[in-house]
Amino acid sequence: MTEQIQEPISAGRPRDPRLDRSILAATRDLLGEVGYSKTTISAIARRSGVATPAIYRRWSSKEEIVEEAVFGVQDATTPMSTDDLTADLRSWAHMFLGRLADPPVRAALPGLISSYQHSGSAYDDLLARSENPIRLAFVERIVAEAPDSPEAATAAGNEVFDILVANTMVHGLTRGHQDSEAFCDRLIDTLGFLVRARLAKAKS
Repeated sequence: MTEQIQEPISAGRPRDPRLDRSILAATRDLLGEVGYSKTTISAIARRSGVATPAIYRRWSSKEEIVEEAVFGVQDATTPMSTDDLTADLRSWAHMFLGRLADPPVRAALPGLISSYQHSGSAYDDLLARSENPIRLAFVERIVAEAPDSPEAATAAGNEVFDILVANTMVHGLTRGHQDSEAFCDRLIDTLGFLVRARLAKAKS
């Protein structure tokens, strides 16, 4: 049986980042192995070897730990823009699908979405931290296609971003990486057509 670490309580004492890493790694492992519902604070404590009170001093709820475990460790870098819209859309599609098809994320998202229905602004707070900066980068890439029509390009970028996220989320959660190339090909064709149609209409 793993001996649990009891973190000393001392005013002004900095948090031990090694314990944070152990807790988050244990959370990701459990999500991938047993799913969201069985990834409890007690299970995280047993797996990480960190005492439950030490966990609660860091996060006030299971949802907060899971959010940080699945979203906080992801690379926040967005695809580099080129002069090829189709290639860039492909990079974005692969980025989102890669993140959403990750087993811990696939296990966590349905549970988190259910919890968000009863937790007020939690979902909005998550969007502000994770999605909004990525949305801005995507929209900027679309605006670069039509710098003379920034309002129309911004609207098109937001519309296409929503479609991109929704489709990669459904595929990632339900099918993981299965048929990922064929899925991305179909999605990119649709997104590219939509972007070009919206921008052409703005220029006409």
